[in-house]
Amino acid sequence: MDWLLCIFASGLVAVIQAFPVTWVARFGRGLGGLAYWIDGRHRRVALRNLTLCFGQEKSRAELRALARENFRRIGENFAGAVKTSSMNSDRLRDHLQIVGLKKILPKSDTEKPTSRVFAIGHFGNFELFAHVAAAAPWYRCATTYRALRGEGLNRVLLRLREGTGCLYFERRTEGAALRAATRNKHLLLGLLSDQHSGDHGLRIPFFGHDCATTKAPAIFALRFDLPLHPAFCFRTRLGHWRIEIGDEIPTHENGEPRSPEAIMRDVNRAFEDAVRRDPANWFWVHNRWKARNKTPAPASVPAESEPGLDHGGEDRLAEGE
Repeated sequence: MDWLLCIFASGLVAVIQAFPVTWVARFGRGLGGLAYWIDGRHRRVALRNLTLCFGQEKSRAELRALARENFRRIGENFAGAVKTSSMNSDRLRDHLQIVGLKKILPKSDTEKPTSRVFAIGHFGNFELFAHVAAAAPWYRCATTYRALRGEGLNRVLLRLREGTGCLYFERRTEGAALRAATRNKHLLLGLLSDQHSGDHGLRIPFFGHDCATTKAPAIFALRFDLPLHPAFCFRTRLGHWRIEIGDEIPTHENGEPRSPEAIMRDVNRAFEDAVRRDPANWFWVHNRWKARNKTPAPASVPAESEPGLDHGGEDRLAEGE
């Protein structure tokens, strides 16, 4: 079964990559619109989340229209990510704009570039962050991922992603390699920071409601003394995107390290601003505001050997030796 899925996925990728970006984006929007009517579970999650955040500002009709457009955007972005993964920087130039590069460039010819942490989220075609290094060639993009259960599908996904030159580290098994790369290379380390992080996350507000938030971006920035920036991908029109690198978030105050909680509160506020700018651009189908787990979490073990880490694993991955 894994072999058959691998062949099917490889063939689907090849077909999608054969068409122009705008055609692929329009096809993805159609699939996303169909999914809105078929996938009742995620439609209910999206509507519940939108009501939680915008129920006092928007009517039920407006919230439903936002949810429908969100499904179309998700389809467009997923299909677009498959297509753009096969495109080099020259071919992407007409479809991708990067704003804020001056914030991460060396200020003089004698200043050495330093690795930086990007707190990123599920905004637009977020896979395009892997292409930022093409505009800043002294950096290497890197991120973490969780391997799929099927080995064949996982290989297809990695082939798609690694064609960009980005480094990918499996968050449950490659913690030591990631920490070594952070010390020894000029990385732009993008860490997804907008999903439920389980019992190991920080309980801080997002849109005024308590939720578990990863502390990995703050921990990495503090541990390795790296600048931390929020960064977002916005859809500008069909098959076109803009990556914006935000202002550096302070990790120290009066010469002393800020707490991970204080840092991640600033990250959440930056994410709220980005969501408000274009609400349909974010991943509303994820259950971001899960209730606190009343069952005590098991004792932590080293990140390289723990079999079941997800987003909470990045927090321990950053802290581990």
